[in-house]
Amino acid sequence: MGPDSHDTAGARWLELVRRYYDGCSAGDVALTAATLHPEVEHFFLAPNQGSAPVRGAQHLARYWRKVQGMIEARWVVDRICAGEAQAVIEWTMFWRPTGGAQRVATRGAEWFAFEDGLIREIRSYYQMRPETSELEGFPYAARGYSVPGAEHSALHPAAGAAPP
Repeated sequence: MGPDSHDTAGARWLELVRRYYDGCSAGDVALTAATLHPEVEHFFLAPNQGSAPVRGAQHLARYWRKVQGMIEARWVVDRICAGEAQAVIEWTMFWRPTGGAQRVATRGAEWFAFEDGLIREIRSYYQMRPETSELEGFPYAARGYSVPGAEHSALHPAAGAAPP
């Protein structure tokens, strides 16, 4: 789904996923938890540090508050492809590696499953490295994606409104 799409399911899931990431980026447990099904499960690609699944809305919301506080993380939704009960997104996480002077961008993708209008499952696909990771030669800026120095996208313009 591009920035100009009017697909009803896609628009509904985009709004929910943006609120989820806004809560994660702010370290706001209540905002994050409000987007999550009580029995949510979040799976991570191994061998990233902390790749064990996280289960439960409150646990996951507190997990992201801790991560945000440790690395000054900000997540930006760059693209979404959505169906009736699921969506796949491309995102960028801007963060500061331990001892690092500059923020880096980690590109990734996630598969979301929804239940009762909330996020029920998340499967994350990315590799966490202390340097920017992205597709070689891909025109991120020209296609409306977030880029270092502009931590927002055409689909998630409010992501850069507040400091991480």
